[in-house]
Amino acid sequence: MKKFYLIIIISVGLSACNKLDLNPLSEASTGNFYSNQTELELAVNDLYRLVFWGNDNELFGDNEWHRGQLTNAVIGGTMNADDAAVQTYWLNCYKAIARANSFLANKDKAAANTPAAVMLRLEAEMRLIRANQYAKLVTHFGDVPLLTTTLTLEESYGITRTGKDQVLDFIFKELDFAIANLPETYAQAEVKRLTKGAALAVKARTALYVGKYDVARDAAKAVMDLGAANVYSLNASYSQLFLKAGETSKELIISIPRDQAQQVFNGAGYVQDNISRNAGGFGAQLPTRDIVDAYECTDGKPIDESPLYDPKQPFKNRDPRLTATVVEFNTQWLGYNYTPHPDSLTVYSSKQNKSVSNKDSRAVAAFASYTGFLWKKGIDQTWADRLAEDNDAIIIRYAEMLLTYAEAKVELGEADATVLDAINQVRARAYGVTAAQTTLYPAVTTTDLTELRKVVRRERRVEFAKEGLRYMDLIRWHLAEKALTKPVIGLPDPANQNRSKWPFPGITPLDDDGIADYSGFGSDVKALIERKFDKNKQYLWPIPAVERRVNPNITQNLNY
Repeated sequence: MKKFYLIIIISVGLSACNKLDLNPLSEASTGNFYSNQTELELAVNDLYRLVFWGNDNELFGDNEWHRGQLTNAVIGGTMNADDAAVQTYWLNCYKAIARANSFLANKDKAAANTPAAVMLRLEAEMRLIRANQYAKLVTHFGDVPLLTTTLTLEESYGITRTGKDQVLDFIFKELDFAIANLPETYAQAEVKRLTKGAALAVKARTALYVGKYDVARDAAKAVMDLGAANVYSLNASYSQLFLKAGETSKELIISIPRDQAQQVFNGAGYVQDNISRNAGGFGAQLPTRDIVDAYECTDGKPIDESPLYDPKQPFKNRDPRLTATVVEFNTQWLGYNYTPHPDSLTVYSSKQNKSVSNKDSRAVAAFASYTGFLWKKGIDQTWADRLAEDNDAIIIRYAEMLLTYAEAKVELGEADATVLDAINQVRARAYGVTAAQTTLYPAVTTTDLTELRKVVRRERRVEFAKEGLRYMDLIRWHLAEKALTKPVIGLPDPANQNRSKWPFPGITPLDDDGIADYSGFGSDVKALIERKFDKNKQYLWPIPAVERRVNPNITQNLNY
């Protein structure tokens, strides 16, 4: 009986395992592969690609909106079994799983010429990679086929979905194997490889997402113990962490290397969507007003409770992460003063040392930022100069483990000093101080569980903006049906803009979940699009129709 193996993609010209080769890859079949250490390493290295690791699209939530996209299937409420994004997500997960299964089935071919310690480490890496794919699948689809070996073509037609809890048991066992057999650190040339901390971090994130808070607490605490041993630490500067300078930071637990020279990068279109029109961009990929309003004031209170908030000066007296994440009005950005005010028809350019037409005002350029905001986080002058973006992709970082620990403890009813310390470490870093310097930042002191839940959820939102975590938070907190059924709010058209109410007509009300309500502002704001989310089905994604056409034994999720 002929075996059905997916082709294993391997890299050309990669020597040993000292670094991850980012170049385009060539192919080899399982019949003549896995015969030595180099081939084993190549097979593992090929799965260190962003397509297999990326977090969810920020556009699936309420932090970001793209002017040209209008809506996507998630916020448009149109997700169905034929959706291309759903099919691609499923395919990429199972592609990585198939390659991991093939590796595990064939690795012993190299046993005679590969040190046992190397084989064990590579096996642990591959089992971690496979576990992460299943974690992504169960959090998006629920019950999924659990495939742990290579299949014949005939066998593949008879597979069915495995219960989510059984898949989770498998995931945690695989991660425990990786935790036990991966090193805490590597030599300097190998810093991007998967580690014991990476396996713990995937375990903590997965457990948090599925509500297994005791598992999440313990895994996150184990990462924190590694932090105490100086394996991990928060980067001193929040803003620098997301630039090239941050790519070797001890805060990064899993990150995927990217490099323009090796042709692993985003090109002009992506860059121009994210940068200002004055700097040669389109100003199309935008922070929403929702995310801007989510940042607290410097007294630790939300904007609708703090006396420090002034809607006419929305960046004043705010959490420093706001101006690290969103371009502040009337500041120099990429060589130009950024102001979207409808009467600011010219601006000063430090790049040209003169006043120029202000293409970031919609009174000058009709397609300037519709929300009035631009992203700053992770963007620098080189983007505009090169029209290329090749920052390493951050998947999981140490700050997430601190907040995972805090949230899990809160949900378990275990509010104590360790919870406060975990939250305050993240908060204090935003202000450039230590957690012990409680007079220099709004330290959290309450141990009331209801209040702590609000704090940690708000902290996650502002700490991880633009990092692809917001969507799954909305799903697991069951807030998608609230947040993703409200309109995307923008500035009124210049002819209709009341200058006395620029940029904001008033203080935005926020509910107990931190969800903004703009319904009371009338024509002083503009509804750009109406988000839609069907709570009767969208908390899980549909099983791709193409899979069910090939194998009707795979059942569909409810209401699709």
